[in-house]
Amino acid sequence: MQNISNPSATEYKRNNIMSNILFGSRWLQLPLYLGLIVAQAVYVFFFGVELVHLVSKAAHLVEADIMLIVLGLIDVVMISNLLIMVIVGGYETFVSRLNLEGHPDEPDWLSHVNANLLKVKLATAIIGISSIHLLKTFINAENLSDKVLIAQTVIHLTFVFSAIAIAYIDKLMTHPEANH
Repeated sequence: MQNISNPSATEYKRNNIMSNILFGSRWLQLPLYLGLIVAQAVYVFFFGVELVHLVSKAAHLVEADIMLIVLGLIDVVMISNLLIMVIVGGYETFVSRLNLEGHPDEPDWLSHVNANLLKVKLATAIIGISSIHLLKTFINAENLSDKVLIAQTVIHLTFVFSAIAIAYIDKLMTHPEANH
């Protein structure tokens, strides 16, 4: 009679093969992260084009136009930062360790990154990006309708409330004993 708590060698091999296939499937995300690196390169190119535009036209621009272009540059940098968080944090969390211990450029947040922390960081980065877009909208408000201004403000507030909810849920899940 076979002991139920001790699986046979064949069953163990079958479970081990299935486990290896499931665990190995995480590498299917690698092309996605490589694609985001290509998107990062596109943003670097776009930043360069906008910077050349700013410098070459600076003498002929009014302050509001300069501010809009600079806010556009800041927006590109913030989106680029968001891409780095997703690429590095997502790879580290879902694919494989980067083994950067002791590297002088290792980001502080990477040593304790997990899916929940990554969601909170992404939500706050999206709020920053949305803030820049909203500021650009307000600077250009005289050329926009009230409907556009209200819609963008509501969208921004939705991002803010969503980020607060994500952070609160993360806090509840991370420290459940402190919330009783």
